[in-house]
Amino acid sequence: MATIHMPAPRLARDHRFFLTMAIVMALTVVSGFSLQFLMGRSSFGAPLHVHFHAVLFMGWTAFYVLQNALIATNAIGVHRRLGRVGAALIPLLVAVGIYTTILMVRNAAVPIFFRPAYFLVMNPVTVLTFAGLAIAAIMHRRRTEWHRRLMYCGMALLLAPAFGRLLPAPLLIPYAGWWIFGAVMLFPIIGAIADKRRRGRVHPAWWWGMGTMLAAQILMDLIVASPAAPTLYAFATAGSPGASVAPFAYPPFPPLP
Repeated sequence: MATIHMPAPRLARDHRFFLTMAIVMALTVVSGFSLQFLMGRSSFGAPLHVHFHAVLFMGWTAFYVLQNALIATNAIGVHRRLGRVGAALIPLLVAVGIYTTILMVRNAAVPIFFRPAYFLVMNPVTVLTFAGLAIAAIMHRRRTEWHRRLMYCGMALLLAPAFGRLLPAPLLIPYAGWWIFGAVMLFPIIGAIADKRRRGRVHPAWWWGMGTMLAAQILMDLIVASPAAPTLYAFATAGSPGASVAPFAYPPFPPLP
């Protein structure tokens, strides 16, 4: 592995950085969804599929922290064995993420700061980009510096729903999507800056990761602006309450209590 030839002090600093940032990511997720609950915008009375989605993605977040903790404590063998479990989870995360999005659109339950057609495109593109980065990281598992940075970028993408709850997103219309993306991008930017300070250069994996993330964000806008978007929305919502919702209009704000 590439880390064999890395000086021990620098290797230890890398381990600390990635474990620390994994914990920060986990705290971001917990904070975002805890705020949602405390403000009364979510409850344990949600449908079963919502609970399954939450448990699965929270479980992935905990798994990411655990994998970084195993590397930091030199439990490399366990990390590798558990990596097979992580690889098997990726298709399930994609399937559940897309399925939940479609159900939300069909039930006219899109967050008020997203147009329904945009939401329908945004979540699948995000989760597929996460999967692409995670798979690329697995393919580079013997090149540790590439592996951990690409996986980090993929994990950063999954923070978007948490930032959607932490930021005053309704006040950011019509640019809420880009504001959330900017918050997500802070994580790989921090990683690149940390590389520059520790190593004197930015590892190319950061540029590939951030470039992929930016390309995905631009792709969302291009798909929504294309003639295919109305057709896609009509197909996804056929025979559901979502079919009567204007796909390119923001949902109405809830009435004041």
